[in-house]
Amino acid sequence: MPKNKDALSRYRWIDERLRNKRLPKPTLDDLVEFVSGKLDKTIAVRTIQKDLEDMRNDPELNYFAPIKYNRSSKAYHYEDEGYSISNNPIDEADLQGLEVAIGILEQFRSLPVIQRFEDAILKIAASLKMNRQQLENRGLIKFSRGSQYKGAELIPDIVDAIKDREVIRIAYQSFDRKEPKEHWVEPYHLREYNHRFYLIGKSQKAKGGTVLTFALDRIVNTWPTNKHFDEKNFDDASYFQHAIGITVSSETPEDIVLSYTPLQGKYVKTQPLHPSQVILKDDDEECRVGLKIVVNHELIMLLLSSGGRVKVLQPQHLADKIREEGEDIIKRYQ
Repeated sequence: MPKNKDALSRYRWIDERLRNKRLPKPTLDDLVEFVSGKLDKTIAVRTIQKDLEDMRNDPELNYFAPIKYNRSSKAYHYEDEGYSISNNPIDEADLQGLEVAIGILEQFRSLPVIQRFEDAILKIAASLKMNRQQLENRGLIKFSRGSQYKGAELIPDIVDAIKDREVIRIAYQSFDRKEPKEHWVEPYHLREYNHRFYLIGKSQKAKGGTVLTFALDRIVNTWPTNKHFDEKNFDDASYFQHAIGITVSSETPEDIVLSYTPLQGKYVKTQPLHPSQVILKDDDEECRVGLKIVVNHELIMLLLSSGGRVKVLQPQHLADKIREEGEDIIKRYQ
């Protein structure tokens, strides 16, 4: 896929100009002028040249556009006059991404911001469903049906409370308690992770005004309080900056070094574990990556999910934890 939205926009405008039969076949200067005008900014000649090459040959784009260059006229054209990059069918990953996105939007149709675009969402959803069924009927692709988000019905009220800075009273049933516990929460932020939604907020009953995380699927009841709190002092980007997943602790971020097998390393490179990820070594023996994050439950589960395809090189206490978990797994099979 394109590295950024600007590149995608350029590809679309180049495609439109090449398909325009009312105008002479474009030279390189014509393409630069056309794309620059459409994007309302100056595009370098070298950028358009690279775009043309990528449209022809980049396997990630998967266009393989039949762009030909006429040396005598110094103009570009499609060898296949009926070709367009828009004709290319989207792949399985794209379809699955749309499936998830539409599923989420449909669940939150009661939110005002979603209602504004309800007609468009329903049209896209209907079209996607029809195309998906056609593909499945032909045996070309099979989708796993996305599960409903338990607790999603609470989101409209929580969103309103966040906007209005209203304290909400919740009954929260954690997995390690027999009875729900009551919290009066200053709601700050809603976040989705691993098919669950979470409320980030300050429990007024917690000592020191600690910011806590509440899974929506464990909130058994909510009540309005008609009480309000002052402007929140919460930056979600900073709060989650050094964490994978949803668990944030007061621990200092550590330098994590992981050694993956070369094959597993290919997955890690295409889907980084965290924005801080850097490649330290990449050869036939290993793919070594570095991270600057806190050690939390989600990181440990992520590492365990890779089994023997990853080894923790640093820090030692994390390596010890993974080894202990591995030993426990072995004991359960003895």
